[in-house]
Amino acid sequence: MALNSTIARVTDRIIARSEGPRRTYLDRMAAAAAEGPRRAHLTCGNQAHAYAPMGDDKAALVAEKAPNIGIITAYNDMLSAHQPFENYPEKIRAAARAAGGTAQVAGGVPSMCDGVTQGQTGMELSLFSRDVIALSAGIGLSHNVFDSALYLGVCDKIVPGLIMAAATFGYIPGMFVPAGPMTSGLPNDEKAKVRQEFAKGNIDRAELMKAEMASYHGPGTCTFYGTANTNQMLMEFMGLHLPGASFVNPHTDLREELTIQATKRALQITALGNEYTPVSDILDEKAFVNGLVGLMATGGSTNLVLHLPAMARAAGVILDLEDFSDISAVTPLMAKVYPNGLADVNHFHAAGGLQFMIGNLLENGLLHEDVKTVAGPGMSHYAKEPVMNDTGFGYRDGPKETHNDKILRPASDPFAPQGGLVQLSGNIGRGVIKISAVAEDRHVIEAPVRIFHEQHDCKKAFQAGELTEDTIVVVRFQGPKSNGMPELHSLTPTLSVLQDRGLKVALVTDGRMSGASGKVPAAIHVAPEAADGGPISLLRDGDIVRLDADKGTLECLTDLSGREPAVADLSGNGNGVGRELFEVFRNQVGPSTDGAGVVV
Repeated sequence: MALNSTIARVTDRIIARSEGPRRTYLDRMAAAAAEGPRRAHLTCGNQAHAYAPMGDDKAALVAEKAPNIGIITAYNDMLSAHQPFENYPEKIRAAARAAGGTAQVAGGVPSMCDGVTQGQTGMELSLFSRDVIALSAGIGLSHNVFDSALYLGVCDKIVPGLIMAAATFGYIPGMFVPAGPMTSGLPNDEKAKVRQEFAKGNIDRAELMKAEMASYHGPGTCTFYGTANTNQMLMEFMGLHLPGASFVNPHTDLREELTIQATKRALQITALGNEYTPVSDILDEKAFVNGLVGLMATGGSTNLVLHLPAMARAAGVILDLEDFSDISAVTPLMAKVYPNGLADVNHFHAAGGLQFMIGNLLENGLLHEDVKTVAGPGMSHYAKEPVMNDTGFGYRDGPKETHNDKILRPASDPFAPQGGLVQLSGNIGRGVIKISAVAEDRHVIEAPVRIFHEQHDCKKAFQAGELTEDTIVVVRFQGPKSNGMPELHSLTPTLSVLQDRGLKVALVTDGRMSGASGKVPAAIHVAPEAADGGPISLLRDGDIVRLDADKGTLECLTDLSGREPAVADLSGNGNGVGRELFEVFRNQVGPSTDGAGVVV
């Protein structure tokens, strides 16, 4: 089928908008690639330092005929999603050696867990960790002895930060190697009910802890469809995973084999062979459009509205909120995975998963087929699924029919005709809202506002019984310049309780919400932020605000003329739990509409 006209129009618009920076980027990548294999330009002393600990691999490294893989790892054993990476370097080195190559850990990058820092001071470092990850990966790759790279990372800021680095070193082929989701535990909807009961004061902390531990119970990515699993989807839609690699559980035979196969493929696509495929060729405008389609079709995390523009900018591609909104308008919502439904990612994968979805979107003209990927030319590679049988590892055609239409549906019979991310604009600023999990009768909320400058103050007001009427809760001074733009996910149980009591409730903020947030309408990433004197700083308690997700508007109906912007005391945001180290980030960060980037 011919490419959808809106997808084609948005792609052309992005290409035109990106023409200058993309050309500059590609010229730089071509110049770097023309220098040939990296190690050839090092002195003997340089190389001796790099090869000293490599034992039996020294001879192959010195000969420079065998490709050398640089491993960038986000391993730690505090994140369930990253704990399985502990032994990956050993496996990758062995697989590379067996395939005639070598591999070295080039460096580690930080990987913080938003689940641990949610609602805590440490969350104020979370978004900035993306730029630190990009910088850290850049330091590892700067040793300049690698012919390709394998990036081991999964969660919220880790994959975007690694993409920023991979694009910056785009003349080096690179692949992303996931670890897979944990097996299913306590269903996510049951966990959410327990959280609400705790917020109401009906159960004690011991019961809450029991439910949380039953949900987050083992190694692997959390099973809801938040930012981490959205990242994994993107890596397939953008051609940087092996096909079918995203949602295979850790410590299974297929998971182990996929890591071996990724290593082999990373050796095949270097400049030393006949299939040279640098990251700079993969991360073009069409790849990012495919990523946007995947985001909308799956009902993915709003955090990617921040991350994708920053990722794209590193590759010379300029995205705008209008691109998200226009693509959302023509992309059907094909999946119902928590918080947009009751299923988790394991159920989604069993129902046909990404291979069914990608094949179906291609058939309906909603994806670019003519892209480069680590698996070879063409998006159709990703409509195939990996299998292991008596003859070994291979690929077969992915499912043509869904195995569970309560979780996964074709584009011709979707859960909703649109993807669910809507751009909002008006006299309060620009922002976005995710409506894929919001009931249709809550797409439009008009109510007086209640202003807070701290999420904790909102929860205190709730506990004091002050929120008893229809209310639009405004939590401002939560943008990147104010305090690093923490997620405000800990407000979700509170606002959900108010909504369940029959009140019309919405959130308006210049901060973020978690990728796991869902049923409460939330206008997020509002820019300009309050700390920049944005219109959100003009609001006062009792002003009437109308949030209309159907029309894409966010308006204060009260006259704001003549008002002075509110000023908050932000001095406390600069110290404690490492915040002192990030003052330069808060001072230099860009607006959320451009991805809230520091290094791009």
